[in-house]
Amino acid sequence: MKRHLVIFARAPQTGRVKRRLAGEIGLTAAARFYRATLAGQIRRLANDRRWTVWLFVTPDDSLAHPAWRGAVPRSRRKPQGAGDLGQRMKLPFQVLPPGPVVLVGSDIPAMRPGHIARAFRLLGRHDLVFGPASDGGFWLVGARRTKPLPRSLFAGVRWSTAHALVDTLAGIPERFSTGLADTLDDVDDAHDLQRFANAAG
Repeated sequence: MKRHLVIFARAPQTGRVKRRLAGEIGLTAAARFYRATLAGQIRRLANDRRWTVWLFVTPDDSLAHPAWRGAVPRSRRKPQGAGDLGQRMKLPFQVLPPGPVVLVGSDIPAMRPGHIARAFRLLGRHDLVFGPASDGGFWLVGARRTKPLPRSLFAGVRWSTAHALVDTLAGIPERFSTGLADTLDDVDDAHDLQRFANAAG
């Protein structure tokens, strides 16, 4: 069965992305950073033959946005739909063709294909896999999909807090085995941006 990689992306519109970062470095600079990170991520991941890349985007009416035009075929761009983050993240696991699914965010500048490959390898022996972030959240979630997702997955999660991963893991029944992938971080504020720049330099 095919491996499916889902990138959860927001249309890179000035004033609507990386708002915390924008409050510190300005709306235009924050949008430019997000746009470049997203473009690089799609470019690195979409051409890898080990998986098929899907874009699940928000707002739902941004399927034709120039940011992903030409990078991923229109047939593999889908709206995230309504609901909180957990409800929207569940959708790809429910609607994509058979095969394991890994879902990632769109603002993790250090992410490389090797991180994704390791997550898929973990799904060879686990039902679910998560990529932790050092702030207590997670940048990746994957499912082998040999059985239905637990109904309690993502229920009662305190999103955008240091409890997001712990809350998510607490809602998974014991009959599901869970693996942890590499720890990576997104860029939420100017401190994160400087830390990434230092690491990259």
